[in-house]
Amino acid sequence: MTRVQADATLLRGRGALLAAVESRLAAGGGVALHGPAGIGRTAILDAVASTASARGELVLRLRPVRTERSLPYAGIADLVSQLPEDAAAALPPAQRAALAALRQGLPPRGGTAALVRRLVLPLLLAHCARRRAVLLVLDDAQWLDAESAEMIGFAMRRRPGPRVRVVAAQRRPDPAGKRRAARLCPAPVLELAVPPLDADDLTALLEARGLPCRTASRMHEASAGNPFLALAFGGAVAPGPAWRPAPIPEAARELLRDRLLALPADVQGTLLVAALATEPTITVLLRAGRDDAARDLRLAAAGGAVELAGDAIRFTPPLLAQVLAEDSTAAERSAVHTALAAGAIDPLEALRHRALRTARPDAAVARSLGAAADRCADRGAGRTAAELYLLAADRCPHTLTAQRLDWLVVAARTALTGGASALAGRAAEAVIAADAPAGHRVRARLVLLDLAGQALAEMGETFAAALAEAGDDPALLAPVRLRLTWAAFLTGDPDRAATEAARTVAAARQAGDPTTEAMALSLIAQVQRLRGEAHWTETLGQALELPATPAPDWLHYGPRYMAARFAMMDDRLDEAREELLKLLVVAEHDRIGEARVEVLRSLSEVATRAGRCRDALQYAHRAVEAAQFAGLSPGPTWYTAAVAELAGGSLAAAAGFARRGVRASEQEGDSLYLRRNLHALGQAELRAGDTRGGVAALRRLRDLEADSGGADPMIVRWHGDLAGGLASLGEHAEAAATLAEARAAAHRLGNTPGTLGYLDRATAVVLSESGQADSAVVLSAAAAQHFEQLHQPIEQAHALLVQGGAERRRRRYAAARMAISAALTIFLAADAKPWAEQTERALARTEGTSAPADLGLTSTELRIAGLVRDGASNREIATQLYLSVKTVEATLTRVYRKLGVRSRTQLLSRLQGVENPPQVSEVTTSA
Repeated sequence: MTRVQADATLLRGRGALLAAVESRLAAGGGVALHGPAGIGRTAILDAVASTASARGELVLRLRPVRTERSLPYAGIADLVSQLPEDAAAALPPAQRAALAALRQGLPPRGGTAALVRRLVLPLLLAHCARRRAVLLVLDDAQWLDAESAEMIGFAMRRRPGPRVRVVAAQRRPDPAGKRRAARLCPAPVLELAVPPLDADDLTALLEARGLPCRTASRMHEASAGNPFLALAFGGAVAPGPAWRPAPIPEAARELLRDRLLALPADVQGTLLVAALATEPTITVLLRAGRDDAARDLRLAAAGGAVELAGDAIRFTPPLLAQVLAEDSTAAERSAVHTALAAGAIDPLEALRHRALRTARPDAAVARSLGAAADRCADRGAGRTAAELYLLAADRCPHTLTAQRLDWLVVAARTALTGGASALAGRAAEAVIAADAPAGHRVRARLVLLDLAGQALAEMGETFAAALAEAGDDPALLAPVRLRLTWAAFLTGDPDRAATEAARTVAAARQAGDPTTEAMALSLIAQVQRLRGEAHWTETLGQALELPATPAPDWLHYGPRYMAARFAMMDDRLDEAREELLKLLVVAEHDRIGEARVEVLRSLSEVATRAGRCRDALQYAHRAVEAAQFAGLSPGPTWYTAAVAELAGGSLAAAAGFARRGVRASEQEGDSLYLRRNLHALGQAELRAGDTRGGVAALRRLRDLEADSGGADPMIVRWHGDLAGGLASLGEHAEAAATLAEARAAAHRLGNTPGTLGYLDRATAVVLSESGQADSAVVLSAAAAQHFEQLHQPIEQAHALLVQGGAERRRRRYAAARMAISAALTIFLAADAKPWAEQTERALARTEGTSAPADLGLTSTELRIAGLVRDGASNREIATQLYLSVKTVEATLTRVYRKLGVRSRTQLLSRLQGVENPPQVSEVTTSA
């Protein structure tokens, strides 16, 4: 494997940049790339060099290192050693002698010798270019020795012609050195910055390197989109709690140090003050005595160390601040904290910095910090309060042991709700490590359970310890059992979840905890609905009647959110949207982020069903970004993004989100969102024409639903999609059985117009594929009316599209065009881009049709007829279409009957002059 092949994954997200480079080189001239170390410059140069070599060009590679910068002519010696042996023979004698000296790195002697030597490279390149194009690929131009740089620059200024091109790259040490690479290129020069990767491309790159989805999705912020840093940070994540910060790998630390060392010492000093400030701004630095802060920060921003947004300062990447702080001495940090304390406007901020000047225990300082933390908590400044509580505990002498434990417990919970997961975990583990009372220890373990997020099922030891320490105290047992309920539900065990939820309800009632009781009842209602038990409405009603007040970060476990979700599932979209918008106002105060993500996801799904595709995409991508920022499991938000993309984005993007969602859910044991992502993937593949792949995904979903006891066809509406895919493959019996199962389940729960609409439309697809187009038209038209009454334009237009396909199969082309045109009008009004594109293709197949191109056959019949025309035997057809020979024979019998023929010979004659039958993608997407 070549280096280029090995680093192919590093080119993700670089397509536009590579195209710009190739375009400039094809026209002649040069390209100068610049960007920080680790950004991917070398991978881009490797790709450009590989492409040029494949075209037969002479590729010359230079990559000087730091130690060669002081070696005169080191770069030229390397360059000329790569030229063909016969190139030197074409030089005049003086230049041949100069070339021999250059190869040895010897300096020129005398005035004329220097001029002769300067002419060597232009002559050599011109000679080589006469035979084939020449590409000079120069990496790390900042380390090229001055003598070599002068010779290469001289050669390029002599305009060597369009067959000599240069692509040069360098780091971005400071504004003054930024254009060195450009001076090494022939005119015209295109200067390009290599940008950071966006979150999606970086996550895909890391997943391709074997990192778990959840780890990969949170590396974007940590690395500021730098691929090398992301790979280094991701590889350093050790097994264990997600909240525990991994140590910075030494390779990444050295790279960040290089970025800092390229800056002047006074700029580094200013950055250290910013690194130790709570919320660094230019104003804070000026008040701390950094009079040249604005100038220093401009230089730091030019060097890629910080980003400035008005007065605010942000390190890029954020861990650069940690490297600065850890590399400084204790005396330097103490002096900075003293300066920040003196310049602080807020007394609490001044107290914090005075406490950070030294780590020595001090009872008076500890009490002051504890009192300040109480005041912050009272005014809602949770993150600051948590840090002050933790500082107070750290400064406690042994005489304040009991107070220290109290502060640690409060710090853990306050940090959790404030979104400071690392502080929360550190405080909770400090409680457990100490000789703390049982109540303190249970509350600390609850924090660790909440930090686990979607990985609750992996916290068996923590659950066991918490139950043992809670004993018979219902106030401690209820919250522990509530989390056991969630763990069972996430792992696809609804029976155990219902059992634990009932225990939670009993303990919460005994403890007088209506909030915990309401959340447990909400989950019982969800399990009942999944099982197909109609009395879930009574259970949810009980939860809604309780005076429950979940904190913002628990909102999505409460009865109001569950009621909004059920309203959406039952197609009461206006009701669901109204309640979700109210909940979003509360969820915006969720510092952990999970509740905000869940409400945004639900709003996206409601918008999709209501035909507001732009809103759906906006909510979905906000949810994805919020989940990445909070370090949450990406599986649920990738599912929501896939659904939104299916409606209003692109099928390729939908499939990408769904595949990643499947992987993430598998890795985290989340069977609920594994099933949902499989549904999105199956839909994307069916609509893109991969019928067999879509059916495989949906069959896997069906098997998982059977194992989990899922029974409500309105929650994950996969039955109709699977039935349509099966019918297009000729599996009519299995398709009919799938729909019969769904109808029976819907009947147990009480049929709704939405249920009837989905199942009628799916049945129409199966009937149309089975050759019963008349019945298909009736059912699909009824489904369209149902969805129109429910104000679900996407589903209405989908039903019209099915109706148009059925009309075409019974050769009523005017009626087909009318139905498909109506569908297209609705899709366009809803901004349903992929649906509109699919409908335009279907409409084009009906335009100007006087003789039926499809002969009234179903998609399966068309494919088999086409293969018969091509000379395939029944067994060959069965093998190619993954059908049984009996299915092929039965289908051919129907084809003979429809076309009025009795033999293969007559069939071939009947098919003469008919266009090729539609491909799989054409015949299945009309469903």
